[in-house]
Amino acid sequence: MLTLICSLFFYSTSSAQSSAESLSIHIDADHTDWKYTVGEQPVFKVSVLQNGKKASNVKLKYRIAPEKLSPIKSDSVIVNDNSFDIKAPTLKVPGFLRCEVTSVVNGKTIKKIATVAFSPEAIKPTIEMPADFNQFWSKSIADLKKIPLDAKAELIKEYSTAEVNVYHVSFRNINNSRIYGMLSVPVKPGKYPAALKVPGAGVRSYKGDPNMAKNGVIVLEIGIHGIPVNLDAQVYESLRSGALYAYSSTNLDDKDNYYYKRVYLGCIKALDFLTAQTEYDGKNIIVYGGSQGGALSIVTAALDPRVKYLAANYPALCDVTGYLHNRAGGWPHLFSPANMTYNNKKDKLETCKYYDVVNFAKNLKVPGFYSWGFNDETCPPTSMYAAYNSITAPKELMIYKETGHSTIPEQRDKFMNWILTKFNK
Repeated sequence: MLTLICSLFFYSTSSAQSSAESLSIHIDADHTDWKYTVGEQPVFKVSVLQNGKKASNVKLKYRIAPEKLSPIKSDSVIVNDNSFDIKAPTLKVPGFLRCEVTSVVNGKTIKKIATVAFSPEAIKPTIEMPADFNQFWSKSIADLKKIPLDAKAELIKEYSTAEVNVYHVSFRNINNSRIYGMLSVPVKPGKYPAALKVPGAGVRSYKGDPNMAKNGVIVLEIGIHGIPVNLDAQVYESLRSGALYAYSSTNLDDKDNYYYKRVYLGCIKALDFLTAQTEYDGKNIIVYGGSQGGALSIVTAALDPRVKYLAANYPALCDVTGYLHNRAGGWPHLFSPANMTYNNKKDKLETCKYYDVVNFAKNLKVPGFYSWGFNDETCPPTSMYAAYNSITAPKELMIYKETGHSTIPEQRDKFMNWILTKFNK
């Protein structure tokens, strides 16, 4: 099922306005939860204020389209009041549709989106699971276990507190590479549950998670690129625009050497490192993260039975082949119109089957907490629902419909409280 998303980009969740702008736009739908059944016609209700008053002679443009695809309706209007309605087309299959409204003020474009869903619980994945999917990963993990951990750690005083010691750590991974991260350990002697914090996309440094650790949890925050995570910012900037540019498609034509094989197996090796800590309680491990980290949380929990819980915000790498079926695919948008010609090849499609989060989601056996917003333009909700609907394990989904590829304080609090509640059982 497609979900209808009407979106106006905005600088806050309710308006598109900065101190230099006099125009604010707000958009809502005639269903308060922004959910519709297939065949229903949604109405987007747009309100506009100019200098805090009713708009006068303001030109707006709008477009309605399935996420990331070409518009199926577009027009422009002159607003001489503070509101108008847009009757949007319906969807004939489950999924999402996006309405985008823009206006130009003082040479700057103000944009807002709002997104409604059509029977999102009925969205099915497009990616196929290979017959040897489980064998592929079982053999890969068996080979990984033959590699000595060779762990190293250095106390980082400037990141540590009176309650938590933070260490820069590393350990061996496949292909003679290493995984680097920050380990946060409670100072008070005792046995503690462990958490693996996996990163969102990008190339950056990390400082660990002492705030989580002070609640009585050993936390390992890892990077995925095989480089130390405490270097000067300029190093990461150079790698981001150089050697690691577009890393998510590196070796996509070879399932045995695709970039994410080392990453996924590195997460398993990180569990080896965590369970080797003398402070570990021997039974409780959770993995958590957002975006790419949401994807890695699902993957790690599906591959390793030592994980007891997972928490994932707006997971990436979900149902990436959606674009081949006339709907949005997940980040990194390997088969979007811009990338279709280069990536729509048999060998690359075959590789994706072994790495798509949907196929790991099908194998999950542990409880998970999931959260995202309908206005996410980086990880389209269609792709995330394709993965979520594939999960048969206990699951909880928290939707903050107006949010994009970010979280709000309430959402973050519920996310972390869910984790701590599991540890306190």
